[in-house]
Amino acid sequence: MLAIGASVAGAKACTSTYQNKLPAWRGFNLLDFFSPDPSNTRGASPEDYFKWMTDWGFDFIRIPIAYPYYLDFDRGRHIMPDEVYKIDQKRVEEIDRLVSMAHKYNIHTSINLHRAPGYCINAGFYEPYNLWTDQQALDAFCFHWNMWAKRYKNISSKKISFDLLNEPSMREDMNDQHSKSGPVPGDVYRKVAKAAAEAIRKENPDHLVIADGNNVGNTFIPEIIDLNIAQSCRGYNPGYISHYKAPWANKDPEHMPAPTWPGALNGKTFNREMLENYYKPWIDLAKQGTGVHCGECGCWNKTPHDVFLAWFGDVLDILNSNRIGFAVWEFRGDFGVLDSKRTDVQYEDFHGHKLDRKMLDLLTKHK
Repeated sequence: MLAIGASVAGAKACTSTYQNKLPAWRGFNLLDFFSPDPSNTRGASPEDYFKWMTDWGFDFIRIPIAYPYYLDFDRGRHIMPDEVYKIDQKRVEEIDRLVSMAHKYNIHTSINLHRAPGYCINAGFYEPYNLWTDQQALDAFCFHWNMWAKRYKNISSKKISFDLLNEPSMREDMNDQHSKSGPVPGDVYRKVAKAAAEAIRKENPDHLVIADGNNVGNTFIPEIIDLNIAQSCRGYNPGYISHYKAPWANKDPEHMPAPTWPGALNGKTFNREMLENYYKPWIDLAKQGTGVHCGECGCWNKTPHDVFLAWFGDVLDILNSNRIGFAVWEFRGDFGVLDSKRTDVQYEDFHGHKLDRKMLDLLTKHK
């Protein structure tokens, strides 16, 4: 078993021989099951993706899943509370095939509920519950995690992990993207994470569990350090670079000031020192004995390419220097190394795809 958690007091004595309890996995998110609607996906990732990842030296994928993708219910109306338990085995087998393909190429696979019963960072699909306040939602959440844990109970934690929930936050209305939100109270986060981890480890006590940072992945969770749960940070800070002109992340995307790196905005300075301060709590957490990984990072395709590479180079260097692995959002697509549709990149033809060679070279420098 990978020993992920340790008490802070017990681990401080070991900081001089610091070794992140998680391997420094490096790779990508694959978005095959990201949409709650199976008819609205980009299609299955082909085996070539895994071959190319392996050839380039990557060893990790994260699979963000919307739980309705693999439910059997009438998609012509809102989901009913009891339907969150109706599993479509054919859809689950699609996810199995992706996992098996990754393992064929010795790529560690992290299963993530990007949309869970009662919570998603993105609205747009009706949720009948609120995960943070409704016991019914927590019961359903644990049901889904127990199902996945049972399905992969005999697979080593070196090959599979379970990333509980993408980018948690406390939102007043789970179905309103613009409703008031903030960090989840620590005791509430602990209750949810503990229950889900127990549902997973009921099937295999050695299963590797990961929790995304609080406040949309930005801050580590001190309340769960004793639960033997790894934690996942993000590589999107500052958002005015990573999500420049992104309509889902900005109220007035077309009037955003052009980003620079280093740079300044609204009286705040953005540079490497700022990044080092941002990641310091995560680095300290790893030194204290809790495994840390960066489950998502990258930049949308509207940011000038030279600015993106300069900023991302600092992000990756800080993570790499502290033995923290990363997963780019995504492999192929707007954030990806393939077919990103940037307008200021001289792409290289690669098996019919447009390869961002400069981005790939930056990523492989940090592997």
